Amino acid sequence: MAAASAFDPIEFLEHAVQIDSTADVTAMRSFLVETIEGHGIDVSVDQAGNTIATKRSDRPDDGPHLVLNTHIDTVRPHVPYEREDGVIRGRGSCDAKGPLAALLAAFLSVDPDCGQVTLAVSPDEETLSTGAAALTGKLDHQGVDPIDGDCYIVGEPTGLDVCTAAKGRFQGQLILSGVSAHAAEPESGVNAIAALEATLGAIRSFDAGRSPHPQLGTATVTPTVVDGGESTNQVPAQCQLTLDRRSIPPETQGEFSDAIESAVREAVSESVEVSFELTDRPSPFLGPFSTDPDDQLVRTLADTTAELTAGTAGNVRPFTAATEASYFAPAPTVVFGPGALADESGAVAHSDREYVSTDEVQTAAAVLSTVVDRLTS
Repeated sequence: MAAASAFDPIEFLEHAVQIDSTADVTAMRSFLVETIEGHGIDVSVDQAGNTIATKRSDRPDDGPHLVLNTHIDTVRPHVPYEREDGVIRGRGSCDAKGPLAALLAAFLSVDPDCGQVTLAVSPDEETLSTGAAALTGKLDHQGVDPIDGDCYIVGEPTGLDVCTAAKGRFQGQLILSGVSAHAAEPESGVNAIAALEATLGAIRSFDAGRSPHPQLGTATVTPTVVDGGESTNQVPAQCQLTLDRRSIPPETQGEFSDAIESAVREAVSESVEVSFELTDRPSPFLGPFSTDPDDQLVRTLADTTAELTAGTAGNVRPFTAATEASYFAPAPTVVFGPGALADESGAVAHSDREYVSTDEVQTAAAVLSTVVDRLTS
C-alpha cells in the first residue's frame, strides 16, 4: 500500500469544517478538487456537481470496481469551527466531512494491484440528492455518465460500526375529498375532516401482519401534518394529511402509494374520495436497502475495524437514517465512518453541538486504507 503520510485527514478536516457549505458547495468542492489534484490525480466535476476521481490498476478486470462515496453539503445553519481536547466541532465535522477525510485518505493511499477505485462525492445529499441520482442513472442528466461499481462504501457517521441496511423514506399527501355544506345542515354535505377518524385507524393498522425485515425490523407510516377546511361554519370539502413512510426492502415508493391509498379507500365512507400523491421532487426518494452481512465487503470492513480497534468497534448493524446508499443497491453497499448521529447527551449530527473525535477520524482513515488495499490486492 502506498504511503499516505503526505495527506493528513485531520488537517484536511480542520480546513473543511471552516468552509460554509450549507447553501453553496462551490468553495468546499474547489478545496476538495485542489486537494486531489495536489496529489497528482486527475479529477473532474460532472454536470450534476459530483466530484469524480478514479485509480485504475493494470488489471482492471481482475478485481472489483470499488466506489467510495459521501457528500460535501451540510445542513443549516453553519456552526463555526472549534478544536479542543482531541475533538473537532462545527458544522459538517461528523456529517459528513469527517467521513470524507477518512475516505479521501484511503483513496489517496491506495495503489490498486487489480480492479479500480473511484472516489465519487455528491453535492446535495441533505436536500434532493440529484447528484447521486444522476450518478447512479436514477435521474437522467445530460453530460453525466452513470457509475457502475461492483461494491460501495458510503461515508456517514456510524461510530465505526459497519452498517449494512437502512430504511427508506417516502413522503406524500393523502387527500380526502367530500362535499361542502352549511355547518347548520351537516348532513347535506360530506365532511372530509370527519373521514380522518377512519383514515387514522387504517394508517395505524397498515403494517399489521407484515413480516419484519431481518435487519431493519418493521416499517412505519406516521401522519405528520394535517390541513383542512376553509371556514368555521362550513362542512369541509377537503382534508390533506401528510404521511412519512419509513420503508423496508423490497417496498418501492410506487408500491406504498398504491397500498396506502387502497387501505384508506376501504376504511372510509364511499362518499369520500381518496387519493395519495407522493411529494413532487426531481429525484427519487431515498429507498430502503440491505446488504448480506456475510458479503465479502462487509466481512472485510468489519474484521479490519475489529482488528485495528482491538475489538472495540466494527459491529455490523443497520444505519438509522435514510441515505444515498440506497441508490447504489442492489450492489453490495455499506455505510461507515467516524462520528455519531447522536450520543448519550442527544443529537450530534444536524445539531449545534456537532463534533467528531480526531482519534476516530484517524482510525477510520487507517481502517479504510487497509480495507481498500485488501480488496484491490
